[in-house]
Amino acid sequence: MCISMDHAEFSGTTLYAGRLRHSQHGLIHVLGYQNTAVNLAAGPNAMLLHLPAARMTREHFLPVGRSGDVLQRMVDAVRRRSVSMTRGVAWMGADDASVEIFEHGIYTVLLATDPTRIPAALEDVPAHKRPRLDPGLLRFYADHFPGHTIAVCCFDSAAARRAEPLLMWYSPLDPDRLTLPALDCHTGRAPDLDADVPVDHWVLLSTDEAPPLWGEPVDYAPDMRHRLRSYLPDTVVGAHYDGRLANGDFTISHDDLLTAGMDGLRRIRPERAA
Repeated sequence: MCISMDHAEFSGTTLYAGRLRHSQHGLIHVLGYQNTAVNLAAGPNAMLLHLPAARMTREHFLPVGRSGDVLQRMVDAVRRRSVSMTRGVAWMGADDASVEIFEHGIYTVLLATDPTRIPAALEDVPAHKRPRLDPGLLRFYADHFPGHTIAVCCFDSAAARRAEPLLMWYSPLDPDRLTLPALDCHTGRAPDLDADVPVDHWVLLSTDEAPPLWGEPVDYAPDMRHRLRSYLPDTVVGAHYDGRLANGDFTISHDDLLTAGMDGLRRIRPERAA
């Protein structure tokens, strides 16, 4: 459930999106992503995530430190009530161009608001993590996700490895809609938007406006740092998806999240920008 710059296998994916009013940043969305990656390329590789945020920096990436099981604890909270799903996910119709590079866990992360800036910026990624680049993939992002931040998470592991979760916050393009990047292609080329793709992942959602008895309470580690906890929910809803789904992202309006929970989740195929 992601796009890679070269051949790779990703399994056991967990994807989280939450909406909250933070004491310092105001209304924000928080995205969490974790998987087990096997690099099948001859050299380095990278995972790409398109984020519905106009501007992000390294300060938007949250170090998890000793709380590397944070997304697993969310999964544990909803697992007993969840069922595996492949049906019931309906379709929905459809500035600053700087680049920042920094280390985050096993990844060297490149953040860009303009995909055309990525090729030159990759020259500043350490050689052992610098992936090959298909220009067609960058054209796809430029054509379909204008105004988004593209996160290129470079890695060099050739063996299966459960990476620490990526956790990031941002001021969303649409505060009242949670959109989770879930387009799938592991060949280094642009994804096939007409394809059905195999899925094996948990999707988790939260809001700090949840009414009483909504969702399942999350049991966080007692020694979790206060700063990290301030970005995390008290309760979550979630479901496990397996089998095959039409290629696309997940999306849900905040109103539907409150009233319908996971039943309000939709798949959306990106449209080419005019």
